[in-house]
Order: sequence, then C-alpha cells, then structure tokens
Amino acid sequence: MVDYSVWDHIEVSDDEDDTHPNIDTASLFRWRHQARVERMEQFEKEKVELQKGVDECRKKLSECQKKMKEVALKEGTDAQKLQSDIEQLKKEEKTWKRKEDDLRKKEKNMPWNVDTLSKEGFSKSVFNVKPENKEDTEEQKEQKHKTFVEKNVKQLKHFGMLHRWDDSQKYLSDNPHLVCEETANYLVIWCIDLEVEEKHALMEQVAHQTIVMQFILELAKSLKVDPRACFRQFFTKIKTADQQYMDAFNDELEAFKGRVRERAKVRIEKAMKEYEEEERKKRLGPGGLDPVDVYESLPPELQKCFDTKDIQMLQDTISTMEPTEAKHYMKQCVDSGLWVPNAQVGGSEGNGTEVEGQDGEPVYEEAKKDNRETS
Repeated sequence: MVDYSVWDHIEVSDDEDDTHPNIDTASLFRWRHQARVERMEQFEKEKVELQKGVDECRKKLSECQKKMKEVALKEGTDAQKLQSDIEQLKKEEKTWKRKEDDLRKKEKNMPWNVDTLSKEGFSKSVFNVKPENKEDTEEQKEQKHKTFVEKNVKQLKHFGMLHRWDDSQKYLSDNPHLVCEETANYLVIWCIDLEVEEKHALMEQVAHQTIVMQFILELAKSLKVDPRACFRQFFTKIKTADQQYMDAFNDELEAFKGRVRERAKVRIEKAMKEYEEEERKKRLGPGGLDPVDVYESLPPELQKCFDTKDIQMLQDTISTMEPTEAKHYMKQCVDSGLWVPNAQVGGSEGNGTEVEGQDGEPVYEEAKKDNRETS
C-alpha cells in the first residue's frame, strides 16, 4: 500500500498567504523563509551529531569485544573490566538507537515545503553526440590517396577526359564513389604531369573536370552534406546558370590553369637542376673538381693551349707564369681530369678522351662539349 499521509502536512509557500495591508509583505515572506531554513539547518545538525555519536559508540563496542576475545582464556581484572565496559557500551548503543528512532519520527512528521517536496534525481546530463573524427595524419592521407588511385585509375582518367555536362553527371551517377576529395587531388596532379609533358590541350580539358569536382566539393561543404548527395544539384545549376555564375566558374578555371603552368615550370626547373647536378658529378675529376668550371677559370692563354691540343704551347705558357700560380692551375687541371700526368700513348683515359704523349696531354674534348651544352 502507498502511504499518502505525507501529503497531509504540507507547509505552503511563503508568498501564498494573504497579509494585512499595513504589513510589509516582502519582508514578512523573507523572514518566514529565513526561519524555516534555520529550522532545517538545525535539524540537519542534530542528525549529523546523532550519527556521529552512534558511530563512535559502535566503534568502541567493537574494540572492546575484540579485546575481550583476546583475553577470553585469561582470568583477572582486565577481563572483568572489559566485560563491564561492553555492557555499558551496549546500554549506550540502545540509548543512541532510541534517539535515532525519535529523530526519524520527528523528520517524518515535519511538514513538507517548497525546499523539500522534490530532490535532484540525477546530477549529470547525457547527450547522444557522436565523437568528432580525428583528422588523418599526412602519412594516412597519402596512403589513402594512393590506394584510391590504384583502385580507380581507369575511371578517374575517363572522367577527366569527358566534355559534356550530361556525360559527366551520368558517369558520376554510375560511379558515385568518385565524388570525393581524392578524385580532385588526382586530377590536379594529372594536370601538372600533362603540362610537364607539353600536352597542353589535354591538360586544359582535365583542368575543366578538376574545377567541376572542386565546385561540387565546395557546394557540399556549404550545404554541410556528403558530396555524393549534391553533385546532381551542381549540374542542374551549372546547366541553367546565369552569366555571373558561369563567369565565376570560368575565372576559377583560368586561374587554375595558370597555377598548373607555374607548378609545371617549377617542376621542370627542378628536374633540370637535378639532371645538371648528376651530370656534373659524373664528369668530376679524380680530385673532385668539375672540368667545365676549371676550364672556365683558366687564363685565356691556358684555355688556348687546351683548345689547340698544343703541349709545347702549354709548357711554354706555364714557364712564363709565376711558379705558385702555375702550380695552382696545373693542380686544378689534374684534379678535374683536364690533364693526366705521366700518361703513355693511348694508355690512359680522362673523361672519355684518349691521352697521348710521354709527359701527359690535356684532356679537353669532353670539357669543351659539356661547356657548350651547358651554355
């Protein structure tokens, strides 16, 4: 059975009573509320003190009973005293128990009020919110892109070479998995590759499809939906677009093609530098010097000696120079491979050119050739 007697004694709200016109109603209500709060605080204090007394009594009784067991086999005043303490504590426990029962009855008979009618059931709120996806690392993005391209490379190239709006829409309808960021990234890289290969017309066509995909992705971002859910909306809009929208599309397309050309130019320049560096390393002499650089650093009279392959002229020119300066230039020629000392007839090679003469011969043909190509 449900006990409804608790509803028989409810203390109404402070501001529900009618008061005399001469009484300050606001002050009266405030005093009433303060008095009730003080009574509740005093009652809670009594409960705390009572519980504290009960706990202490039970603790002492437990300790005495434990000691009593330890001296149970012994006879003497200690055992008798412990027994006396136990009996006294049991009486105190009964007294505290009676006070506890009286306090509960008092609490039960207390009238309810606005502060005690209800209590908080839960101290926290739970929201069914999906955790945010952590952004992939650069390595994860790269691997994801690589896997996607390997699986769909034929479809990606097919889409990149489409011309008509309807064809593009139908192809994406048949292959909705292509409507994603990876497709746009692949088309961008493909455009740069085509420009490097000087396939300019095909690059411009693929660039058009790249902007199509980027516009779809931007539309999805603005609508906060999956790109696969809005690509048809893009084609509907572009096929009936006003001049302003088409101008924006074409402006972005032209700007993109300009960026592709710049990136391709940078890539070509980088490749040329790498190639030149590799070639330079290949032609380095035994001392680690580049024969082209050494040849260009020589005085004109020494360059003429190498150009004419005249060993006697070289020896005469060296003899007219300062010994220190001559030694410096000849050491550079040896370290770069322009001059191979003590070479026998047809017995040595320097940068791919045979050397003749007992005293060595200037090796210059490859250096001159490389110099002309570099220039």
